[in-house]
Amino acid sequence: MNIILLGPPGAGKGTQARALCDKYGLMQLSTGDMLREAKKSESEIGKKAASIMAKGELVTDDVVIALIENKITKKDDAQGFIFDGFPRTLNQADALEELLLTTGQSLNHVIELFVDDSKLIERIVGRFSCTSCGELYHELTKPPKKKGVCDICGSRDSFNYRQDDNEDSLRTRLLAYYRDTSPLIGFYHAKRILRKIDGLGSIDDIQQDIKNLVYPNF
Repeated sequence: MNIILLGPPGAGKGTQARALCDKYGLMQLSTGDMLREAKKSESEIGKKAASIMAKGELVTDDVVIALIENKITKKDDAQGFIFDGFPRTLNQADALEELLLTTGQSLNHVIELFVDDSKLIERIVGRFSCTSCGELYHELTKPPKKKGVCDICGSRDSFNYRQDDNEDSLRTRLLAYYRDTSPLIGFYHAKRILRKIDGLGSIDDIQQDIKNLVYPNF
């Protein structure tokens, strides 16, 4: 089972991807995570990615595709993949489709989490994460059960607020998302694998909606 999660920044793609991985044995392929992992590995492709990022430039599609190819050819015990944050453009979508074909795989579902912009801003402004394990929180909707203590790893006072999680930065990121990623909606709709889910529900409700689409008989 191979799935793409589409949606603007803060739509909940990462949260839902982790839930699907835990429940169904899928592997999450997050562009950001793969780039950080490659940078630490000091592999040839990792060094190339690190060099590009050090210049403040966007990592090229060929580097990202190489990282994805490395993951999906190894596969390990994964029952499939969830692509989180990739593809972002039509060129990337074409490259991913070609890569999957060469490895004898295909996409099963493309799920778009759609959220009203004003609600999205409310959701993002106030979110933070544990610097130790990466668990995500929100001041209003998902605070730690015990103030200052991570629910998952127990770290104390070890939280980080992203500098770009403010309204002005978010509106700029949303414009970039709609400009670059919106064409993908039509691309995957034409292939009849696009599914839309309201991203404003509770985490559990959204998980159930995704399950009903992807694993209706599970």
